Amino acid sequence: MRKVFAALLPAVVLISGSFTTIKPKPVKAKAQRPNIVVILADDLGFSDIGCYGGEIHTPNIDYLAKNGLRYRQFYNTSRCCPSRASLLTGLYNHRAGIGEMTDAEDAPGYKGHLAENTVTLAEVLKSAGYQTGMVGKWHVSNTTVQSTPQTQQAWLNHQATYGDYSPLAQYPTNRGFDKYYGNIWGVVDFFDPFSLVNGTKPVTEVPKGYYHTDAINDTASAYIKGFAKAKQPFFLYVAHTAPHWPLMALPQDIEKYKDTYKVGWDKIREARYKRMVAMGLIDPKTTKLSPRWKPELTWDANPDKEWDARAMAVHAAMIDRMDQGIGRIMATLKATGQLDNTIIVFLSDNGASPENCTAYGPGFDRPDQTRDGRKIVYDMNKKVLPGDELSYASIGPRWANVANTPYQFAKADSYEGGVHTPMIAFWPKGITANKGGYSNQLGHVMDFMSTFVQLAGAKYPTTYNGRGISATDGISLAPSFSGGNKGHNALFNEHFGARYARVDNWKAVAKGNEKEWHLYDLATDRTELNDLAANNPGKVKELDSLWNNWAKANNVFPKPKKGK
Repeated sequence: MRKVFAALLPAVVLISGSFTTIKPKPVKAKAQRPNIVVILADDLGFSDIGCYGGEIHTPNIDYLAKNGLRYRQFYNTSRCCPSRASLLTGLYNHRAGIGEMTDAEDAPGYKGHLAENTVTLAEVLKSAGYQTGMVGKWHVSNTTVQSTPQTQQAWLNHQATYGDYSPLAQYPTNRGFDKYYGNIWGVVDFFDPFSLVNGTKPVTEVPKGYYHTDAINDTASAYIKGFAKAKQPFFLYVAHTAPHWPLMALPQDIEKYKDTYKVGWDKIREARYKRMVAMGLIDPKTTKLSPRWKPELTWDANPDKEWDARAMAVHAAMIDRMDQGIGRIMATLKATGQLDNTIIVFLSDNGASPENCTAYGPGFDRPDQTRDGRKIVYDMNKKVLPGDELSYASIGPRWANVANTPYQFAKADSYEGGVHTPMIAFWPKGITANKGGYSNQLGHVMDFMSTFVQLAGAKYPTTYNGRGISATDGISLAPSFSGGNKGHNALFNEHFGARYARVDNWKAVAKGNEKEWHLYDLATDRTELNDLAANNPGKVKELDSLWNNWAKANNVFPKPKKGK
């Protein structure tokens, strides 16, 4: 596998296995200001990784947690591109221009790209003297779509070329990143990704044996080796596509989990919950295990047990492979003398996805053939086992519910299962709080801007390249590194009508098709089981008013006109 990247990448440290077994000769670090590495997983469930209760083998991510901090209440915006927009800009996502997806729409909060009033982490840190690089999924620029379904499909299949995947002004290298290798769009064939570019140049073919998760991690390692030669610190954004659908993994990784999920949804979910309680991540008095999604179908009565167990095995394999590469990134940091003064944060862009991507069928961002003409199967009958390049599938709502243990609901919802992410901060030189412990600071992806500005000695601008820049909404996480817990007292969200308002421990929340709010006291009910709205109309009215004020101030309204 490693040999296939020689044609694409500079020399890279390629060390396999758990990080804790690696003992390269240390080299004295040069930089006083910290390097910064942000690792973002895609559609990872709250309890998927080992240090958050999962059975999936993630020793390198677990190492970060054991030697860093785990956050108990950290939030994203419930969807891929909105979370990325917020993370990159320090703003709520609508104010950053991406309220829904990447279509260019006719309202300020729905431009589908990072708006003119934004400045990115890379732009701010580069202005402060940092080297900047990004690998992986961009997904915060307008998607260029061909004029007919036929030409779009040929493009997706790598059987025709039509130029740039988005306006070049919106590419990462035009938003502060010195280097970029990755996919401009959101969805990829992991063995032959669409919208792959190096800088701004399309990568028109990949070598035999290519796997995108490995390419992302090994390019990150190569960038680090280059950055370490300079005196300036660096900022590296590692945006994985795993474990987002389609379910595609390497056979040797799937093999590890071939029997793991044959016990079914309930047993895996209950085992995760017990581990979370045992490790002190959650308090069973305030965080009950929510009922399983649609429990009327039991595992024993499930006619698709073989397919479903395989699907979750592939999901696990994709996470396992991501963790292996994160170990190589950490090994490179250590070998180059950078590890001790590097901040690494790891999190997910939203909860695990309940989508049935098979039902979407080919089109827009989904191929129907490989580049050499082999048919890709969208099998709604669950007869074709997932995992290779020729099947197109996802884990679906029941396994997503397991992945998001102990919470209800999933990606795109404003319930905790959609917006509550695992988050780990690691910084050997800078974290003095109880390492291996937990932070209760109420945090959000937009907080990275304030955090890194503070720790890098940078300045968040009021203007940038002649454009007025909106003030950041984030709060620095730096106090939590020394044991502080002062974070947000209020957070809000909206995505396709799904919404929440959280003030202290009161949370009003609604699904996208609901007009009325539900109300929960998260101090005693973190899994949102006991709706208090009927008995607390005054609190509902208060939170509704705060949410509407926030929505008006942050470009949630006006909504774009549909069907023009």
